[in-house]
Amino acid sequence: MNESAAKKTKKLSVVIFSLLILILIMFFVSLSTGAFQISPGDVVRTIFGNGTSQQELVLFQFRLPAIVLALLIGAGLAVSGAILQGITQNELADPGILGINTGAGLAVVLFMFFFSGQFAPGSTLAVFIMPVAALVGAIFAAFLIYVLAWKKGVIAIRLVLVGIGVNAGFSALLTIFQLRMDPQSFRQATVWLTGDIWNANWNFVLALLPWMLILIPVALYKAHSLNVMNLGDDVASGLGTSVESERRLLLLIAVALAGASVAAGGGIAFLGLVVPHIARKLMGPLHQYIIPVSVLVGALLLMVSDTIGKNLLAPTAIPVGIIVAILSAPYFVYLLMRTK
Repeated sequence: MNESAAKKTKKLSVVIFSLLILILIMFFVSLSTGAFQISPGDVVRTIFGNGTSQQELVLFQFRLPAIVLALLIGAGLAVSGAILQGITQNELADPGILGINTGAGLAVVLFMFFFSGQFAPGSTLAVFIMPVAALVGAIFAAFLIYVLAWKKGVIAIRLVLVGIGVNAGFSALLTIFQLRMDPQSFRQATVWLTGDIWNANWNFVLALLPWMLILIPVALYKAHSLNVMNLGDDVASGLGTSVESERRLLLLIAVALAGASVAAGGGIAFLGLVVPHIARKLMGPLHQYIIPVSVLVGALLLMVSDTIGKNLLAPTAIPVGIIVAILSAPYFVYLLMRTK
């Protein structure tokens, strides 16, 4: 290992350690705060089995699954955004902007619309079907974008522009189906599409966990392909990379991560856009560093946003997607101003 690589590895270790410490601090803050206050000392005692039955109920059945879901969703959306920015060579690419989140959301809303009477919202079967429905919707959106953007190959900027158009079309369809829902389902769908870790329980965690444990390592394994593709299609082809096949595989990974995350957390915008930029500023342009840092920054940002949303106007909870947008929007404007 040369000196430069050693320095980079050391910096990565420091950044990861720092982010893990911040996540651990926010983990205890999230467990302690809420409509039912629990002191940090009582949190620790409850974790080790010495709390009251009420404290155990609040921590283990309500707060802990919501926190774990926030960590998983934040990581999934962040890595999805990092992949999409890599394959499109566009720093404004994001699963929300490209229409992938909207495609996944449309599929879930259609599932709620047609099968709401057959499955209870939090039933085990519905919880495990929703990520599959979201994946189907996200894949359909990605397929439509790819086909419409194809013209003797796919140019990155065309992929982004077509994605924005598909996003607008799917948003219109979402509105149509929402207006045909009964009032209760309409409210549920509206809050969820805003971005909300709704009905958090351990079934949702178990439904989402395998997607993240499988797809994020695969994305990290494909980091070299993302690095090469950042050099441009012509250079990547000259270096022996099968650009279109790699782009399709990486797009599928990004779509699956975004679809599963949307199924559990709704239409959380901007997180997949902003987090890769933060990771890039911390670690530079190489994806073997960007992806692991994005995992932790995305998890931390969503957990912080969820904690703020649940406590800012307590006992009324603000959907986490709104908090993420408030925190991320200024940076998004800055990126727009800086982009040529």
